[in-house]
Amino acid sequence: MMSEIFTNIPKIKYEGAKSKNPLAFKFYDPEKIVLGKPMKEHLPFAMAWWHNLCAAGTDMFGRDTADKAFGAAEKGTMEHAKAKVDAGFEFMSKLGVEYFCFHDVDIIPEADDINETNRRLDEISDYILGKMQETGIKCLWGTANMFSNPRFMNGAGSTNSADVYCFAAAQIKKALDLTVKLGGKGYVFWGGREGYETLLNTDMKFEQENIARLMKMAVEYGRKIGFTGDFYIEPKPKEPMKHQYDFDAATAIGFLRQYGLDKDFKMNIEANHATLAGHTFQHELRVSAINGMLGSIDANQGDYLLGWDTDEFPFDVYEATMCMYEVLKAGGLTGGFNFDAKCRRPSNTYEDMFESYILGMDTFALGLIKAAEIIEDGRLDGFVKDKYASFNDGIGAKIVAGETTLEELAAYAAEMKSVETPCSGKQERLEGIVNSILFG
Repeated sequence: MMSEIFTNIPKIKYEGAKSKNPLAFKFYDPEKIVLGKPMKEHLPFAMAWWHNLCAAGTDMFGRDTADKAFGAAEKGTMEHAKAKVDAGFEFMSKLGVEYFCFHDVDIIPEADDINETNRRLDEISDYILGKMQETGIKCLWGTANMFSNPRFMNGAGSTNSADVYCFAAAQIKKALDLTVKLGGKGYVFWGGREGYETLLNTDMKFEQENIARLMKMAVEYGRKIGFTGDFYIEPKPKEPMKHQYDFDAATAIGFLRQYGLDKDFKMNIEANHATLAGHTFQHELRVSAINGMLGSIDANQGDYLLGWDTDEFPFDVYEATMCMYEVLKAGGLTGGFNFDAKCRRPSNTYEDMFESYILGMDTFALGLIKAAEIIEDGRLDGFVKDKYASFNDGIGAKIVAGETTLEELAAYAAEMKSVETPCSGKQERLEGIVNSILFG
């Protein structure tokens, strides 16, 4: 049994909205029943290995501000990799977080030789598996980092180098092996550099076809080794590339359908990526849901004043409420809520790590409670139903049933001669209803 790392941090408990204790939940009560299910079942939270255990506050203007050695004598070693495992499972256990997500090179230092990298992955995954068995904590999803290493400067599936393409395939194969070994519910493709800077040097059609080929091979291999979960695309419009092929949910869904991948893939929607695409979080969730592809969520938020991926811990209760409204209306997720979020650079203590997750978990818990109240209130759903009532019978019902023609509709319009203005959309009334439920 390893010694305790977060020695001054107790197990985080629910104390209610009036609590002033920064190390307590104000709204996240895991056993509280909401719409017939415990809150923890509505909100399967996951820890992002890369931000929580690896990111140390470095930015393009300055070096680390946080100590993420977790007692290891030297960073970038297998000793350090195991120290991160110990820290991660203690962290999750104290918070009651039941899942984690990982990239391959988050969990070990990458070697110069892929065979040594894979040996290290085998070693650390054995160690992780032991911790999972001790704690009951599970893997939500795995993925391969195919954007950090210079070999991926032109992408992985979209690369111009067949050798790099093969290397990407090898990383995906191993990451799938690890995901199956750890019982992961999903496998994510975040095309970090699957895009272009200029069309002057880019064959877009060829690159997209090659990405699809790589994904098809991944699906075939995954199913062959017993992976039964969902594959995910995580849309993002830009950064690090100027224009990425998985720009938003609609673009990614169109791509999947074009190449026959839609039966195996769903969306992993990130709030901050929706912001960068010029959409609301709610929009991206709705587009995914109505296409039957709402799978998992990266729970964070961006800054509307900044044009890059800030990965802040979510604190906007209105946004969280609208998110949970979409999730509840869609019947829930096949995946979970992964906190792809990092402490702000000056928030550099272990205590800050815990308080950040408490903030995020409380925000989504309050969002769940308020979204359930909106649904139970019924006025929004009732208004939307009434808004389209003209399609319930008569010519409207024939349109919906596909039992009419353009000629018949034109003749119907000619008999009317003119048409009245549609009913008011009552947007301000509906926004007032939401405000009264949130703050009344």
